[in-house]
Amino acid sequence: MFQMVLLILDDVNQCHPILDAWEAIGVSGVTILESTGLGRLRKSGIRDDLPLMPSILNLMRTREEHHRTLFTVVDSDEVVDALITATLSVVGDLYAPNKGVLFVLPVSRAIGLGNWKARAE
Repeated sequence: MFQMVLLILDDVNQCHPILDAWEAIGVSGVTILESTGLGRLRKSGIRDDLPLMPSILNLMRTREEHHRTLFTVVDSDEVVDALITATLSVVGDLYAPNKGVLFVLPVSRAIGLGNWKARAE
């Protein structure tokens, strides 16, 4: 059965080491999104007063805090366990503040995923 492993990562600098660790396990189909959480949004706010064509100076002054959200779909509990272990080896204890959140969801249907393995071989 397919499962989706989803990681919301607080420290964007850890994204590449996590991707390297996931690839070492054999997982290469990872989607990466830039994201932010409600807590950070409330703390820093989103600016909607930027001009249509902002300058680089304006953009640098209005830096928002972001996360990285990584997700992949895998086909075994063993791969899920390996991804969790690899993630914890990079990030550390996810129960500690400002580390991130990892969760696993069952995938009831997956269209096109079977072709990934055939194309990789």
